[in-house]
Amino acid sequence: MADPSSDLSEMSIRPAALRRSWLFLPGAEREVLLSAATSAADVLIQELEDFTPPQLRPQAHAIAGEVHSAWKAAGRIAAVRVNPLDDGGLVDLEKIMPAHPDIVALPKVSDADQIRALDKEITRLEKMLGITSGSTEILPNIEYARGLVNTIDIAESSPRVKACLLAAEDLATDLGAERGQDGTELLYCRQRFIVECRAANVVPVDCPYTWQSGEQYLVDETAYARRLGYTAKSCVHIPHAALINEILSPGPDQIEAAQHIVAAFDAAREQGKDRIEVQGSFVEMPTYLGAKRLLTRAEQLGKYARQAEYARHAKYD
Repeated sequence: MADPSSDLSEMSIRPAALRRSWLFLPGAEREVLLSAATSAADVLIQELEDFTPPQLRPQAHAIAGEVHSAWKAAGRIAAVRVNPLDDGGLVDLEKIMPAHPDIVALPKVSDADQIRALDKEITRLEKMLGITSGSTEILPNIEYARGLVNTIDIAESSPRVKACLLAAEDLATDLGAERGQDGTELLYCRQRFIVECRAANVVPVDCPYTWQSGEQYLVDETAYARRLGYTAKSCVHIPHAALINEILSPGPDQIEAAQHIVAAFDAAREQGKDRIEVQGSFVEMPTYLGAKRLLTRAEQLGKYARQAEYARHAKYD
């Protein structure tokens, strides 16, 4: 396999805008965690909160270095979700930071002060451990109504925040909503969340699909998220990551249509026209720029796919 470094240059870590699937994994299950390195997920999250009972947290801490190294070697983003800082999260950080996770996710974030407190602790540990200052990202998890209405402040509270994630189960509980597999009860929250995140210039990560069965529901929920403007979604079952990636990546038909729009609009501009009709619809500058953005995203995703494949072969060949 050819070395992809020539067209990747400094693209060693996938940027937030190109992280499509975020997979939560049980924090103490070593074999599951290691096997996830070969999954399709862009981001792998060692989950120390809901998926790791308190008595198993020491075991999860002990395997973090091995797990995160394996994930990074496979070209994945290595993340950990600690517990709330006042409920075991500070201990989690002390034990996990030597593994140098790319991202630390914080659950149950309701206000910006929680993120500032986490930033302060990470900064201290980076300095103590000799980790590059500012290199560890923070992923706020918005799980309560209060957090949802404070999303902009939370997202802007630290330069470490490149993305925010919307919860599902805890949010529905906080709202008193009846949970259903079609996710109708969370539609407004998902719509509001993406607006708040875009206003703060961070990537919105759509709520986890937590149902094990019902693949069509996952397809419909992810396709709806894409229509709203989401480029990232979370999940808790390994097979779902590949499907999320497929839906949130430009497909051949989309790429062909975008290429046609760009070519037609460029030709029209050369003739001094401000718009062009393509398949019965007028294409103006916003549509043109959207098509170019789609083509750029497709190209970048292709480069990272080649990088991940190269990393996989380098490790196992």
